[in-house]
Amino acid sequence: MTVTGGVLQAVPALPTAAGTAVRLLARGDDEPPVTLPRDPAREAARRELSKGMYHENDPSWLQRALETFWDWVDDLLGAASTATPGGALGLVAIVVAVLAVVAALWWRLGTPRRRPVTAPALFDDRPRSAAEHRAAAEAHAAQGHWNQAVQERMRAVVRALEERALLDPRPGRTADEAAAEAGRALPAHTDRLRTAARDFDDVTYGGRTASEDTYRGLAALDGDLERAKPALAGTHADARRGAAG
Repeated sequence: MTVTGGVLQAVPALPTAAGTAVRLLARGDDEPPVTLPRDPAREAARRELSKGMYHENDPSWLQRALETFWDWVDDLLGAASTATPGGALGLVAIVVAVLAVVAALWWRLGTPRRRPVTAPALFDDRPRSAAEHRAAAEAHAAQGHWNQAVQERMRAVVRALEERALLDPRPGRTADEAAAEAGRALPAHTDRLRTAARDFDDVTYGGRTASEDTYRGLAALDGDLERAKPALAGTHADARRGAAG
């Protein structure tokens, strides 16, 4: 290593571009300065700076993408707050109001109903008696599982009507079909039967959540139907003939 004019002339360990700069500075005062053309100097600097040693701490592509996204969100919110009366506070108030309306509608209407085109059968493949369905319903009710309790109680209602021969046992019957057929035999309970079938469909296929009141109403209907006497077709005919006479 040599010294000219008190400055180090060459440092082999330095990178190429830095070494070139040092050599230019190392010339004595009695020598004219050496200049490099602009384009070769720029290209040399570009090659030097493109080396991995200078980019070890650069952010990853994911970090850059996230920074770009959040910058966009920040610009968007800034523009919205500028256009909103009250600035940022007004924008926050509007967002909170919209969320409150959505929450209220969701609470009031519940999950949108999605009923299949053809309702599945009321019963599964394993036949059970009305008493078994009632016991299962009460077990679910004791645990607060109101959806399952409503389902089993509706099955108990229909199975009891089949056991009394008020409905023909028919595999594949839906809750709506059972309510319509039972309403013809027990016309005084037609509306309650339709409501029970609708409650069953709501919790089974519509995504609704049953309440204790729903179950208690269905259990009361079950007890009333057990004591109800069917309106036979012959009775209506005799009544009409008696009125005519």
